[in-house]
Amino acid sequence: MSKLKLNITMSIDGFVAGPGQSVEQPLGAGGEDLHDWLIPLKAFRESHGSEGGEVNANTPFAEDILAGAGATIMGRNMFGGGPGPWSEKPWQGYWGDNPPYHHPVFVLTSHPRAPLELQGGTTFYFVTDGIESALEQARAAAGDQDVSLGGGASVAQQYLAAGLLDELVVSIVPLVLRDGARLFENLGDAKLAQVESVEGPGVTHIRYVRA
Repeated sequence: MSKLKLNITMSIDGFVAGPGQSVEQPLGAGGEDLHDWLIPLKAFRESHGSEGGEVNANTPFAEDILAGAGATIMGRNMFGGGPGPWSEKPWQGYWGDNPPYHHPVFVLTSHPRAPLELQGGTTFYFVTDGIESALEQARAAAGDQDVSLGGGASVAQQYLAAGLLDELVVSIVPLVLRDGARLFENLGDAKLAQVESVEGPGVTHIRYVRA
């Protein structure tokens, strides 16, 4: 069976998004700075259709975000569009006409919506019957490949608490956000074992597996 894997960046005080998240500021105040280690990398730039960029100790972790994934699961906040029912002509999210996924993406939401097919092989499917259903659909779509969990914090917590997350890479940056969305809350009896720690420019990557 394919693994469910999450790669996420966290501030040194435990937040994966800053305060005041909104459609205009999806990662909240200061949240964009969490990814200063990632954006200059060649692997990141190529995945977004750009050229150039750096190669350093962070590169394998950037490549690992979607490497080997045949499907992705994310929450509605990460997809975009705000809370509540979808509008008559709903926004197609933060990801533009050619999202970096290039495979099926399953969006957890309380409100039904028809699938959204975009360029490059990315189709967003909107799942209204819970995290287990989203994982079942994603695994069916991924086949022999793994499933990537895109986040955000609430979605990660739900999969951790349910014991469904197989692997977690937390990239910790020396940034203090003081408020926002914490990763390690509401986890029930979740247990993790550390299997790797790598220091790169501006960030430390820690890999955990389900214990």
